[in-house]
Formats: sequence, C-alpha cells, structure tokens
Amino acid sequence: MSDTQTATSPAGNNAQPISPVADASATNGTSLNTNIGNVGASDGNDLATPTSAAPSTANPNSASLYVGELDPSVTEAMLFELFSSIGQVASIRVCRDAVTRRSLGYAYVNYNNSADGERALEELNYTLIKGKPCRIMWSQRDPALRKTGQGNVFIKNLDSAIDNKALHDTFASFGNVLSCKVAQDEMGNSKGYGFVHYETANDANEAIKHVNGMLLNEKKVFVGHHIPKKDRMSKFEEMKANFTNIYVKNIDLETTDDEFRDMFEKH
Repeated sequence: MSDTQTATSPAGNNAQPISPVADASATNGTSLNTNIGNVGASDGNDLATPTSAAPSTANPNSASLYVGELDPSVTEAMLFELFSSIGQVASIRVCRDAVTRRSLGYAYVNYNNSADGERALEELNYTLIKGKPCRIMWSQRDPALRKTGQGNVFIKNLDSAIDNKALHDTFASFGNVLSCKVAQDEMGNSKGYGFVHYETANDANEAIKHVNGMLLNEKKVFVGHHIPKKDRMSKFEEMKANFTNIYVKNIDLETTDDEFRDMFEKH
C-alpha cells in the first residue's frame, strides 16, 4: 500500500463467523520499489500540486483520492510511481507542515477520470508503502453524508491482530465502505476499537445486524451506530443533571442500614 508490496492481514483467516479475509494478492498485483534516493524530497523536487484536493469543476469526470497512514518519508514521486500504474495521474500532493515541511502522513491523488480513481481504490487500498499499509478513500465525494454521520458504525473489543484491511474486508460484504479505520496509539498498536463508514444507513444496519455479538479472532465484538462526540457529551450532561446517586466512604463498620438511612433521610 522493494518496500511496497501487497498487504495481508494476520486476522483475516481467523475472523469467525464472518467470511475469512481474502488475500489481497488476488486483487493487488502492484509492486513498487520505494527505495528511491532523495527523489521527491521537500527540497523543491515535489511534483506540481493542486491548490485544492477536490476534483476540478472543469472536468466533472476527474477523481480525487485521499491516501492516509503514510510513512513520513513517502514522497510525491513514490506515490506517482504507484498510482500511475492504474492510469494517468493529474496531480499528487503530500500534505506537509507549513513550517517544518514534515509530512503529515496523508496525501491527495487526482486522476483525470473517475474510472481510474475507482480502480485505484479497489486495487491499491492497503498496499504497503515503506512498510505501512496505505488507506485510500474518496476525497470529499459526499461531504454532506460525512457530516451527518449517516452510515457510521462503531466496533469495539477488536483483537489486536485486526488491522484496517482485515476490518475493511470483514465489513465490505454488507455494503459500499467509504472509509474504515482501527484506532491506534502512538506506537501504532490497536486500541481495540474502530470505525466503518458506509455509503448508506441501510448498509450500516445490515452490518450491525449480522456482526454484533459475533466472534472475530475468537473475541466477541460489539457493533453499533457511531454517536458523534457532541451528541455523547450532550447525553452525558443530561445524565449529570438527573444524577441522584452519591458515594460515601469511611463509614464505621458497625453502622447498620437503618442508621445509614437515618443519616441521609433528613436531607
């Protein structure tokens, strides 16, 4: 997603009772040598980049892809070599810190036509680049859908061996997956939960219906609708406002239930 090769998942063959994760080599036939000296480094050799990663309005058939989970050393030249194997690339931009010019770990790849974008998404997703599987999804394909959170699914109690690709392959059978990610700590280890964003709410409902409570790598997972943070906080504040329980400690061991009740009933 040489350093670039087909990504495989250690979790794929053990995820039960969901169908085993298919070996990506069946679809990803791409091989890329990313041991490219200093080509594409941020010393001025970057390829021309667009001011916006969204598809150009001048060409309604153009396709813009988001490419994430990139190693900081990945350059535009490396991405160009990989993505041009699919079709003609209009432009590539690795997003960098404005001051340090260090890569932010994601990039945008623009094709001249949507068919090439579709193929790249299907064939190159989770390809290893510099030892890390890249994560590809459409860039701003439907901003309204993303903002509403419709079709967002939350999964917890994931086995540590399940990565982005294994999660994607498990849930892709229920509908078109727009994005998929396992939460990771600073060391790149799984936090045991993840998110899958479907194109429709119906697809999300089907995934919840079939996977919730099932075993993935011998661990029973919870799958439910993702609740945005602002909604969770609102619910928490509502619960706090109606909270009637208190916790009391350092009670004398000889205190009876009646004495304890009398102590608080006067309030």
